[in-house]
Amino acid sequence: MADSPHAQSLKSRAKLLAARGELREALEAYEAALRVDPDDPVSHLRVAEMYQSLEHEAAAISAYLNAARAWTRAGELLRAVAALVMARVPGTRFDVVHTVAERFALPPGALAPTFAWVPDGKDPGVPVLASVGREAFVALVEALEVRERSVLLEFKRQSLARVSAAHPEVDAAVHAFYQRRLVENLLRTSPLFTNLPPALKQAMSREFDLRAVPAGEVLLTQGQPGDAFYLLLRGQVQLSLEQRGRIVLLPELREGDVFGEISLLLDKPVSATVRTRTPCVVLRLERAAFERHVVTQPGLKGQLMRMGTERLQQTAKALFV
Repeated sequence: MADSPHAQSLKSRAKLLAARGELREALEAYEAALRVDPDDPVSHLRVAEMYQSLEHEAAAISAYLNAARAWTRAGELLRAVAALVMARVPGTRFDVVHTVAERFALPPGALAPTFAWVPDGKDPGVPVLASVGREAFVALVEALEVRERSVLLEFKRQSLARVSAAHPEVDAAVHAFYQRRLVENLLRTSPLFTNLPPALKQAMSREFDLRAVPAGEVLLTQGQPGDAFYLLLRGQVQLSLEQRGRIVLLPELREGDVFGEISLLLDKPVSATVRTRTPCVVLRLERAAFERHVVTQPGLKGQLMRMGTERLQQTAKALFV
């Protein structure tokens, strides 16, 4: 709801008074604005800041809590969390923390996608930790720190590790966020995927599986049906094939290379064994998802066919060396 002209006038006057250093007068003006509009979270926050500057800590805490409640009612959950953190009195704000936690812990999709996927120009509404339970969320709020008046909320590594140890769901939520963000960045920047429609990128980002793979593990086996498409994010993999009892090594694949596409596109057995030469991180797309999202895109399918053809030609040359 937009401010009334009277409330706007009072807030403008309060801002001017605060800039002059007339904090008591600014406080009175902000409190007058709240009498006109009691649900304005910004005025509650300014009142809290004025009280804090005047070293009235109890009144500041109460005003921060009022701001958190107002922002929660308005659905501005991150702002509510920031106000809670600025209050910084364990126990006093526990009921408000739980109120915010309940809003965050709605079933997936009840408010909006997680912070891991942000459509262009749209506010995600719910942050990365929306999937964790109430108690875990409360513990996380307790671990947050305010770094700037912007406001920036920070989880220190040790704080996050401590909360995750008590609430394993937090670690799972952070890992899911990391995976989604990594995939989305890749889909935005990779020449292979850059021309895909935004809706398709969003759908694909939910299907890729991020995996850490130790050295020496076989990802694809020559002669077996292909089960997935892979993109190598980190490390090196060795391609090899067996021909008349001898093993032929093919050129290694490095970060950014893809594999597994030939078998899926041609619906044939895997043409070469793929084994990790070093510890690797890969993105894996199951066959069914590959057929839904890749095979139906002529441009992307054509690119992969050309890449696959080049690799088959390299394989043929290696066999006759």
